[in-house]
Amino acid sequence: MPTIIPIPAFTDNYIWLLRNGHNAVVVDPGDAAPVLAVLAREQLQLTAILTTHHHQDHVGGNTALLAHARVPVFGPARESIPGCTQRLKENDTFVVPGIGIELRVLDIPGHTAGHIAYVGQLSATSHLAFVGDTMFACGCGRLFEGTAAQMSDSLAKLAALDGDTLVYCGHEYTLSNLRFAAAVEPDNVALKARTVRAQEQRSRGEPTVPSMLAEERATNPFLRGSEPAVVAAAAAHAGRAIEGNVDAFAVLRAWKDSF
Repeated sequence: MPTIIPIPAFTDNYIWLLRNGHNAVVVDPGDAAPVLAVLAREQLQLTAILTTHHHQDHVGGNTALLAHARVPVFGPARESIPGCTQRLKENDTFVVPGIGIELRVLDIPGHTAGHIAYVGQLSATSHLAFVGDTMFACGCGRLFEGTAAQMSDSLAKLAALDGDTLVYCGHEYTLSNLRFAAAVEPDNVALKARTVRAQEQRSRGEPTVPSMLAEERATNPFLRGSEPAVVAAAAAHAGRAIEGNVDAFAVLRAWKDSF
């Protein structure tokens, strides 16, 4: 079974590296330097690059990595990705070169217009999803190019995956996301327990991701727009009644932007 490790980059980015033997694939390499350092230290051969969206902190390392190894670059069909050779859309599937697992593509616009996710089965009891900046641990991305309706639909698509799915996102935003979630649902017991655990992880210098989708459903306010407590909190913040999941999401996202 392949292993997946985080490579920290910039202030709070994660580049994900899938390893199978001496082969390695990276997801969203915003910076080539830390990737090249890991490849050299572990004596790994780069076999592919996977990209979820076009933001520079997710694609900035592509060109330098391609100078190191000419490998296929998988990316969203609706966005311009440096070096992209495999343009992907909803329900496309492929076997990851050198790694051997099959991934399926989901279109999840909102953060950017053509953002995609890669989902697949890691083992008999575990699934995975590389979600870029659409979903974070206990949060979601900002709406830079899409609409609230698009992002709400994209998050619902991710939330419908198997509960055992490990969610690999692009940033270490968890503690700030948990603080916002606590403002929305102060009585959520699962959220309180998650906050304690995440604080302990960060105090030890450990990443809080990947997260488990089942826990996201129980604690992430952006997946809980139909929960009575979340609807009530959104209505109180907006000073009006909430009209459905998209409206709840829009209020929560605007609230988080100013939090």
